[in-house]
Amino acid sequence: MKKFFIVCAMILLYHAVNAQNRINGKVTDLNNSPIPGATVFLPEINKGTISDESGAYEFDNLPNGNITLQFSYIGYTNITKKVILAGKTITLDVKLQYTAIESEEIVITGGFSSTQHENVVKIEKLMINPFELKATPNFTEMLSKIPGVDMISKGSGVSKPVIRGLSMNDILVLNNGVRFENYQYSSHHPLGIDEFGIDEVEIIKGPASLLYGSDAIGGVINFIKEKPAPIGIIMGDYNMQLFSNTLGMTNNLGIKGTSEKMFAGIRVGHKTNSDFLQGGGKFVPNSRFNELSLKSNLGFTTKAGTFKLYFDHNKQNLGLVEAEAFGEINEQGRETKIFYQQLNTNLLSSQNKLYFGKMKVDVNAAFQNTGLIHVGEVDMIEIQMNMSTITYETKLHLPVGLRSEYIFGFQGMNQTNTNMNNRETKLLPDATINNASVFGVLQQTISSKLTLQTGIRYDSKSLTTIELGEANANDYRPALDKKYGSFSGSAGVTYNVNEKLLVRTNIAAAYRTPNLAELTSNGQHETRYEVGDENLKPENTLEFDMSLHYHIDNLTIDLAGFYNSINHYIFIDPTGDTTTSGIPVYKYRQQDATIYGGEAGIHFHPVALSWMHIATTFATVTGIQKDADYLPFIPANKLNFEISAQKKDLSFMHDAVISLNLNTAFKQNHPAIDESSTDSYSLFDISIGAKIKVVNQYISIGLSTTNLFDVKYIDHLSTLKEVYLNNQGRSFNVSLKVPIEVYNRTNHMN
Repeated sequence: MKKFFIVCAMILLYHAVNAQNRINGKVTDLNNSPIPGATVFLPEINKGTISDESGAYEFDNLPNGNITLQFSYIGYTNITKKVILAGKTITLDVKLQYTAIESEEIVITGGFSSTQHENVVKIEKLMINPFELKATPNFTEMLSKIPGVDMISKGSGVSKPVIRGLSMNDILVLNNGVRFENYQYSSHHPLGIDEFGIDEVEIIKGPASLLYGSDAIGGVINFIKEKPAPIGIIMGDYNMQLFSNTLGMTNNLGIKGTSEKMFAGIRVGHKTNSDFLQGGGKFVPNSRFNELSLKSNLGFTTKAGTFKLYFDHNKQNLGLVEAEAFGEINEQGRETKIFYQQLNTNLLSSQNKLYFGKMKVDVNAAFQNTGLIHVGEVDMIEIQMNMSTITYETKLHLPVGLRSEYIFGFQGMNQTNTNMNNRETKLLPDATINNASVFGVLQQTISSKLTLQTGIRYDSKSLTTIELGEANANDYRPALDKKYGSFSGSAGVTYNVNEKLLVRTNIAAAYRTPNLAELTSNGQHETRYEVGDENLKPENTLEFDMSLHYHIDNLTIDLAGFYNSINHYIFIDPTGDTTTSGIPVYKYRQQDATIYGGEAGIHFHPVALSWMHIATTFATVTGIQKDADYLPFIPANKLNFEISAQKKDLSFMHDAVISLNLNTAFKQNHPAIDESSTDSYSLFDISIGAKIKVVNQYISIGLSTTNLFDVKYIDHLSTLKEVYLNNQGRSFNVSLKVPIEVYNRTNHMN
């Protein structure tokens, strides 16, 4: 009993000390004038507030340990501060400096909450603002604004991201930090994540297996959900976009609120698009698609930690642009009745951060389920599969100072694939996959100029399948029992030559195991007959990359280069044979390969014309096999030029902007064996937008035209080449955003 009272007393003492943790201060400009409405956000505990009329802000009920604060306001340089809380009040005043150049942001995908300059691994960040990005019903196309990022597409509804020439299972997609699984092995399957409720996207270009496992051999794309509302506010927004080319409409409505300890939100969205028009005006039969999504979250913050629960539902009906559909679809429409695929995905995730003194522990788990259906003729389901995935991880952040961070952790995944209702075609056998891994990462700030990050990881994977078909049949697949295991690691440094020049260099060794489709395929998939190889070996890659970042008040320059040597690179290749019905036969095979290239970018604001913004980016990548043949799905070299003008107040408009964009793809004359060369093309886009005050509310309105001159072109990564069709032609687009304020504690108090 005595020990019991001692333990209780210690717990009460711990909470009493923690209760004293508090941060307050003021946000001002360099002239000491207060900045009301500045955002102050604590990314580690998902908590934020805004400064009041005097520039003051305050946080209570904070845990012990390292806390990162980000201060931001439009038109000013972001500032990041780190403090160590240990049972006391900290007053932290900051001064924001006006800047014409976009500020660096905090990134989290690299494992640590740090600014882009502080992180050893270069992480690109794209803010999802439809008024600053290309207006398109295709979310993946928005990502292609980042140099080195492209997309494999089959119309507006079906697309896959590509990073430096690698795609599908060679890059890992994260939904708010959760490994996303939805039959991503195929170029004919969609990304499966929409832009609704997404604030930003973080992209690692290059191997990230150290933190995320074998499927991150080519990079990571992390779709990060919107921040909670500031404390004491219930708010929301309605968004709509219209697209003339697809006769499309996108709608989404969200609402969220935050109290001192709790936060919650919900968002619903819908997309409907008819068959798109090629350059020149001819429609592409069955390129129609419809999508419905629901996203919700609930969170609780205490001195002990932050506890978050997310639920995402997404349903997509996607027309299949196949020769079979062309004879039966003779007019533009939006309803999917024949030759379409349906993906129905549910994702439930729990993400928690616990504080134990100066230590932090992340405890995360998720369950996701994806149903895949292929429909041929009306009501004729040809393929029906179901994939269930459980992922889990624990990461321990050891107690450190402000100059060093250590992470140790383990991750795991259990996945089952099941064929449903004994459909006519079974693409893949019933299978069970288990992954388990342990890893350790160190980031050390050696001096004010030099930061080091290094780590090592071990992955273990088992894959078992059930025998499928009759032993003597052509589509027979024997039972498999595969086991894999390998180490991976990386090391990198960031060196600040001076306040203006930053240099990064990284070397990483990573590996990827063959996936279920590569090992077991034996049947027709879309327009070809695909055959797997159960004897495929894991891919192993060694990549070296270096980047340079230079910035002054009105100019930034970025240069990056990479060299990626891959042993046993896996890809699908035509055999030259056909089935008895004339379908071409493709087989998965592997070959040592090399992928190399780089990106460059210049971002400039003329001193005399501070309202003008000029940006140019260039990306190049080459992929070649050991036998000198070129690799498939390697994008053409691309040059992008953008010029825009912004005006704070223009007549009745506020934050008015006009933007002109020219995107040029060079000729791709190094195709793979089953590809053809692709001619160069240039696309011109124009957009205007502004906020207009209606009663006491500012409404954002945008008008844009994409492919202004209705160019008839085909992108090298478009799988429409298989059916001799071109990419999308001209489209006139309208965007609308209406913010909604339901409750504001500050207003009520006044």
